[in-house]
Amino acid sequence: MSDAAERRAELERRAAGWRGCQKCALAATRTQVVIGAGNPDADLMFVGEAPGFHEDKQGIPFVGQAGRLLESLLEEIGLTRERVYIANVLKCRPPGNRDPQPDEIDACEEHLFAQVDLIRPRVVCTLGNFATKLLSGQPYGITRVHGRPQPHRIGSVELVLYPIFHPAAALYTPSMLDTLRADFQRLPELLTGRPEPTPEPVLAGVSQAGVTAAEPEPDYAQLGLF
Repeated sequence: MSDAAERRAELERRAAGWRGCQKCALAATRTQVVIGAGNPDADLMFVGEAPGFHEDKQGIPFVGQAGRLLESLLEEIGLTRERVYIANVLKCRPPGNRDPQPDEIDACEEHLFAQVDLIRPRVVCTLGNFATKLLSGQPYGITRVHGRPQPHRIGSVELVLYPIFHPAAALYTPSMLDTLRADFQRLPELLTGRPEPTPEPVLAGVSQAGVTAAEPEPDYAQLGLF
């Protein structure tokens, strides 16, 4: 589907169906499905983890403290949230803002992949571990791969996958704000051209049986997501 108007209409059609999704247990505890928000023709798409308290009430992703920081960082590079598209791995809030469970990610991933396929962004910026691992298809955590753009294919879309820390990480650990800001500063150049591939990081604990252990990732609290 190449025509932009057709893609927008299809995104709306699918979103109407997703609002009634019953594919996992989160359907019983959510207030509403938080599908995504922004420009459906955006060149830049952000993918976070899951809705928090305020997102669940308002039906819009990133409206809490983390969202305000995201907007501030966008302004620093000359963008607004109206010019990008923002979504999450999960479309429903996990109870108590706990981490997404594997069965919930499995149930919800087709919605996210369909969004990428219909929006067709040039750059997908993954925020944190869950989005990065899902969309990259790799086990590397965000500590190892943040700020490392990679040409990537999701469905029929050729794009640049760009992992960075979730804004909540900088709220929880203020010293990380400089790292997050530095990674954000690369976004304009990524939007204007394809980067050279960055070598994959080497995982610790690799045996003939495959990956047996990876570098542990920091356990950032959900504080600031909602």
